[in-house]
Amino acid sequence: MPCHRCGARQTDPVRGASPWRRGVRAGEQVLICPDCQHDRDWTADLAHCAACGSARLARALGNTQCKDCGAQDRVTPETVPDPATGTASRSGLTTLSEDVHAALERHFGQRTD
Repeated sequence: MPCHRCGARQTDPVRGASPWRRGVRAGEQVLICPDCQHDRDWTADLAHCAACGSARLARALGNTQCKDCGAQDRVTPETVPDPATGTASRSGLTTLSEDVHAALERHFGQRTD
């Protein structure tokens, strides 16, 4: 999985803790490379734990867990700009059918019967 900010790919891991960080964005786990972590606000577009405010979240089997406090599924949805409309929306708050419907309307346009 590449860095979600710059697209850099991980190389074979060395022994010890990985310098790459995990986060959750738009309901999906993402990785952040060590170079992008030097940016002051590298956590700005990630979801944060509602209990402690940490952005160190991991997703596994549909569950989100905070790596700092251990809280599960208590995250605050981040605001993600929708490239199709240019407006901000809170991620994870739409259903799959709503996403499909919106994609079909964008692709085919509204039909008037």
